[in-house]
Amino acid sequence: MLDAYDVQVHDYSIRAASPDDLDGARALMLDTVYHDFGTGYVPRWHADIIDPAAAYLAPPRHTLLVAIDPRDNGVVATAALDSRGPAHPPNPRDLAERYPSGETAQLRRVYVRAEHRRRGLARRLVAELLGFAGADGGYRAVYLHTDPKVPGAEGFWRSLGKVVHDEREDIGGGNGVVHFEIPMER
Repeated sequence: MLDAYDVQVHDYSIRAASPDDLDGARALMLDTVYHDFGTGYVPRWHADIIDPAAAYLAPPRHTLLVAIDPRDNGVVATAALDSRGPAHPPNPRDLAERYPSGETAQLRRVYVRAEHRRRGLARRLVAELLGFAGADGGYRAVYLHTDPKVPGAEGFWRSLGKVVHDEREDIGGGNGVVHFEIPMER
């Protein structure tokens, strides 16, 4: 049986984040790295979470999207894109060469609060990011990496793109990260 909230699933609004959305976006991102990833805040990996305005709002080729719950206007999902390719290290050298900064749209921080998952929000956010990348005109590829230990993450990304490197297959297992390329809308 659907509750009243499930009926309103299509009422989520998705928009480019404004300065007023940043506290909610930051809280969601920090909750995700602490609870879903279990890593907590790691400055070399998560500096963009602390200052999303500098990372995503200021640069013209970057964006941060938020999904807003119609009941309380709270941020329930985020998705970001920037023009930084994967750095080596920690990522494999061949990926850094294949997806150079400036030419690569990297998807980041596609996070949905647990109680709002399985409602199509991540897929809608990614579609908006792909449209943004295509409209930019300067990106030649869309790249992302994911931690396959996060429930549902690997399957979700496999439904949207192709694996370009699976570190679990490396000698020693690398960082266990799976790297994807997603087809870009033109």
